[in-house]
Amino acid sequence: MKLPWGRLIIWWLLALLVAAGFAQAGRWQLSRMHEKQAILDDAAQALTRNNPQPLLLASDPKRATAYDWSEGNGRILNVTLWLDNQQRDGVVGVRMYCVLLPDLGGQALLVDAGWRPMGGDRVLPAFGCPARGDQHVRGLLAPPPAEGLQHGAAMAAAGPERWLAARMDMPSVAATLRLPMKLAPRVLRLDSQRRANDDGVMAAPNERELAILPNTLTPERHLGYAVQWFGLALTVLVVALVLTIRTLRK
Repeated sequence: MKLPWGRLIIWWLLALLVAAGFAQAGRWQLSRMHEKQAILDDAAQALTRNNPQPLLLASDPKRATAYDWSEGNGRILNVTLWLDNQQRDGVVGVRMYCVLLPDLGGQALLVDAGWRPMGGDRVLPAFGCPARGDQHVRGLLAPPPAEGLQHGAAMAAAGPERWLAARMDMPSVAATLRLPMKLAPRVLRLDSQRRANDDGVMAAPNERELAILPNTLTPERHLGYAVQWFGLALTVLVVALVLTIRTLRK
């Protein structure tokens, strides 16, 4: 009896192709796991160091993806930017940003003043960034939120000196707000620990936290997905082997 070598070869070619695709997906998940773990480690080191850096460091392009604890003074512009579609514990809301001009010079700096829930009526919170004035701020210098899918206008007017942003596109923000300078590549996420004498933007009734990777998969989840993809690759090869053995026995 003639063995179906041609059919077996086709089976194995397909099996190897599918298994390679699953394995590649698993490797991608592992790479994302390592990337996010490195981000978490960098941020943890910044939070544990008791050595605040000047706000001027936010303008350093070499540290655009790094994390630094920072503190300083500046002037807040009378304009409020709300970033849309920001989830926290499964609740959809908006995140409030103010524009700070550091006293020591450098680029304008976006200050993350915290998160607020938004109801189905899509009405923005009534409060906003304070009128132009001196502020003392401290918090974590961090990369801005990921822009995600880019379609449509980045920002839309939501009232006098109030804007609603679909994504944090720094050049678009600077151009729309007609800032006298570029925006720093990093934002300042305000300290989540409020003090009794907080005022101005520090007293905004928002919920603040310093979660480094909000609304994204954790390294553990990426590892879990990687294991699943590698398991699927192994399953395909085992099935191909079983079918081959049965065919040869027949």
